[in-house]
This record gives sequence, structure tokens and C-alpha cells, in this order.
Amino acid sequence: MSQQLSFADSIRALRDRRFLTILLFGFCSGFPYVLTGSVLTLWLQETGFSRSTIGFIGAVGTVYAINWMWAPFVDRIKLPILYRLFGQRRSWILMCQMAIAVLLFAISLGDPRENLLYVTVIAVAIAAFGATLDIAVDAYRITIFSREEMDAKMPYAAAMATSGWWAGYGFIGGALALALGGETIGLDWPTVYRYLILIYLFIFVFVVTVPEPVIEDADLIPETDNKSKKSAANWMAEYFVRPFKEFFDRCGFRLAFAVLIFLLVFKLGEAMLGRMSLIFYVEVGFTTDQISFYQKFFGGLVTAAFSIVAATVNTRFGVIRGLFVAGVAMAAANLLYALIAVVGPSINLLMLTLVIDNFFVAFSTVAFVSFVSYFTSRTYTGTQYALMVSISNLGRTTLAASSGVLVDFLDGDWAFFFVLTSLMVIPGLCLLLWVGKLMKSYVPELTAQSIS
Repeated sequence: MSQQLSFADSIRALRDRRFLTILLFGFCSGFPYVLTGSVLTLWLQETGFSRSTIGFIGAVGTVYAINWMWAPFVDRIKLPILYRLFGQRRSWILMCQMAIAVLLFAISLGDPRENLLYVTVIAVAIAAFGATLDIAVDAYRITIFSREEMDAKMPYAAAMATSGWWAGYGFIGGALALALGGETIGLDWPTVYRYLILIYLFIFVFVVTVPEPVIEDADLIPETDNKSKKSAANWMAEYFVRPFKEFFDRCGFRLAFAVLIFLLVFKLGEAMLGRMSLIFYVEVGFTTDQISFYQKFFGGLVTAAFSIVAATVNTRFGVIRGLFVAGVAMAAANLLYALIAVVGPSINLLMLTLVIDNFFVAFSTVAFVSFVSYFTSRTYTGTQYALMVSISNLGRTTLAASSGVLVDFLDGDWAFFFVLTSLMVIPGLCLLLWVGKLMKSYVPELTAQSIS
């Protein structure tokens, strides 16, 4: 049974310096999404590409949906030199950050009008290192706390990770990137990419100064004997089969299957909306500067600020209930975007929409991260967390790639499009009820206040 904290106690609990580290690592995870999402989307739109093309190129984010395939390597392989200096988690985080910085310069040398393939390949590479970074960052966040601290601190760790992610994707990283390419500053997008490399100078300093998690003996991955290491079949079983088998053995097949299907569909409507949001804002009449300030800075700040409140609510009333309420509320908030499509570029209506939408995005994200964290083994942390988040990302990236085609099919009827995204939450809510029911039968200890 998790300890219920008052709001004042929650604020005092956040004095733990490890939460600051989680916040900054959240920034590191969110920022790469800007590079292959918002910036690339506006760059392609300015060069005259269609909604459908932009939507499909945005599917480079599919890499995030398959990072479970190499997550065992992030859990097990020790990088030369970097491991001895920084440890398992930080060495992978630092390597990914350095690679992304180099790739930012590479993509700035391209021109989608002349060589779209080159730009797309570099964007895929950025996404691949961003997805690998997520594996190490998520594993760091879960293992930085002891087993005894998990129930009390995991929702707040999820809140800080959410706030940091939105700082990277939204009100700091995203807002800065769009402001550099907006009407006031007016840099071309390749130059914007070069300026964003400077952010990584700060990130490098930060990564080398934070502590490495201390892994408890009970959480160490069992070593195999020398004979089994020589067998390719045993090697595959050790790295790939065992982590996933442990998840199904611990949860039971029905619950594990229900959890994975729920992760696939729960945020599909939100992802469809998010993929086309920048195109929608431009077509409805908002300027790039307005998008930078209101959607990225203001919206991201709202999400980050409400994350702590969301953690408190989820801790007191349970993640399953929180996810259900948030799913219904997010679907209703999507209807406000349909209203904007009818009314036009009203700043007041946009701010109201962003406050309501981002509040429930924060609420659902904190509950979602906590939900996944509770089902993740501390032994195979990176691998299992990556598997579950990858399945969620499959819905958010690959399936959502058709969003541009859907808008084109609707002949640009944005209002009807947003109504459809609202209805997409219904399958996820039904699956969530099923998961909650199965949890009581298969994993009774997870039906404590902390999760149910």
C-alpha cells in the first residue's frame, strides 16, 4: 500500500536532488522529438510538400516504436572507455547526445527540395539515437530509487520526467526552435538546426556531473556460464527471450497481453491530433511566432506545471482511475480544436483549449508513465520499459502517420477530423477496464492504492 501524501508533503518530497536529475533527463528525451517533428514539419511545409507527404515522413518516429529490438544491448553492453568513466546508464546517454549533435549539423547541410531522401535518412538517424537515449533515460529513472522508495516516489518521478520532457519538446526546446525560424528572428531552418547544437554543450556538462544509479544485488542480471555464451541460440535467449519471458511469467499471459494492447491504442487519438497540429495551426491562420509562443511555450509550460498536481492526484486516487478520467477528458478537449477550426484563429480560444488540453495531457502522461513503470522489472528495466513504450509509440508514430491522408480524404475538414480523434479513445478505455479487472486476479499486489 503506497503512502498517501498531502500536497505540502509532496512538495517537500521533491527536494530530493534525484528529481532534478530526472527533470533534466526528461528534457534530454523530449528535445529530439522537436528535431524530427516540429522543425522538420515546418521546413517541409515551407518547401511545398503536401499534408500526406509530411505525415508519412513524420513516420520516421516509428524508430521509437521498435527500440525494444536493441534495448537488451543498452541493458547489457558496456561501451568502451565511456563505461569506465560514467557507468552503464550515463555512458549510453552521453553517446546518444554526442551522436545527435553531429547529426544536427549533417541535416543542416541538406535541402529537401533537392534531396528529400538525404534529409529523411538523417532524420531517421536522429530518431534512432533519440529512441536509444529514451531506453537509457527510462532505465535510469526507475533504478535511481530503491525498491522501498518505488510506491511513494514513482508518481513524482513520472511527474518530473513529464515536466522535463515538455521543457525539451515544448516551452524551452520547442519554443526556442520555432522562435528562431519564426517571423521575428527569421532564420532559415538549416541555420536553426546549427544553432540548436549549442544546447548539447549544456547537456554534455550536465550528464557528466550527475550520479550513476546504484544497482542492488537483487536487480543484477544473472550471468551465464562460458559454455552458454559460446552458443548463438543461448546468447539470443539470454539477451532477447529472457527479459520478455519474465514479463509474461510475472503478469500472466492474459494480463500481459491486455496491457500491451492497451498501450497500443490508448493515445492514438492524441497522436493523430498531434501529428497534424502544426499544419492545422498554419492553415487556420496562426503565424509561426504565435505557434512558438502559445502552442510550444505556453502549452508546454501548462503541461509541466500541472504534472506535479497530476502526480499528487494519481498517488491518492490510483493510476487506473486517473487514466480512465484523463482519457475521457482528453477526448472532450479534442472537440475544442474542432471549435477552433470553425471559429478561426482566435487567440483567446486557443489559450483556453491549450489550458484544458494540456492539463489532461499532463494528468494522463503521469498516470501512463507510472502505469508502465509499475509493470517493469528492475532486473530487465531498459528492455521491458522500452518494449511497453515502443508499443505505445507504434500507435503514436506508425499508425498516426495516416493522419495526413485522413485530413486529405476529408478534403481539409479539420472540425470533423478532430471529432474522429475524440472517438478514437473509446477502445482504449474499454481495454483499460479489462486490465483493471485482470489485475485483481493475476497480480493482487498491484491492486494497491498505488496502481488501482
